[in-house]
Formats: sequence, structure tokens, C-alpha cells
Amino acid sequence: MQALYLCATPTSPEVDFRFEQHSLSIKGESYPENAAAFYSPLIEQVQQYLAGCDGQSISVNVSLAYFNSSSTKMLFAFFDALNQAAMAGNEVCLNWYHDEDDDTILEFGEELRDDFAALDFRAHAVSGQ
Repeated sequence: MQALYLCATPTSPEVDFRFEQHSLSIKGESYPENAAAFYSPLIEQVQQYLAGCDGQSISVNVSLAYFNSSSTKMLFAFFDALNQAAMAGNEVCLNWYHDEDDDTILEFGEELRDDFAALDFRAHAVSGQ
């Protein structure tokens, strides 16, 4: 499957999905005018990729400094797809990067850990993100 790369904009994150290397990254801020329009095609491609995974080790790196409520809903759909893949026998490691002083982002990550228990959740505090 061909890699997918989108440059960050002032309102949307950088997306770097390297399917061949089993590496998915989202980085930046996420408050696009229409979160569903931004994320739905990405989630569809991830679901297509995951459908072909069997016993893979998948690395997911998320470093979001800010995301709005409509992005949150779409991110939950993204993580749900990953959780389903983990329950199907893939090893999915979610690296959750957050500013060491940002308790809100950390708490959201911890909520993900609780909601999507099949994911291998790893929080990483970063200074001055």
C-alpha cells in the first residue's frame, strides 16, 4: 500500500502513514473546519491497510499539542480501528507524546489507554513541545 503524507497546516496536523514500514504518525494541532472531511479518508485508508495486516507489529506515534472536540470524535474512530486490529492479533504500540506541563493531553491519552485496552499505550512526556 502506498504511503500517505499530508503537510501540517495552521489547523490540521502532519500525517505520515508509512504503511510498508507499519508506521503511522500524526503530529501538530487539529482543529480543521470540517474534521470529518479531513479524517474520514485517512481512517478509510488505515482500515484498508489494517485489513491486510496479520500478526504485524504496528507503531503509532501521536504528538498533538491541541485538538478540538470534533477532532476528538474522529481520533476515537482512528484509535478504535487500531484497537480492532490489535484484538485481531496485531501488536499495536501507541506512542502518545505530550508536553510535560500539559495535563489535559496526558489525561486524554490515559482515557485512550482505558478505552482501547488492546493497544500497547506508552506515554512520553516532552519538554517544551
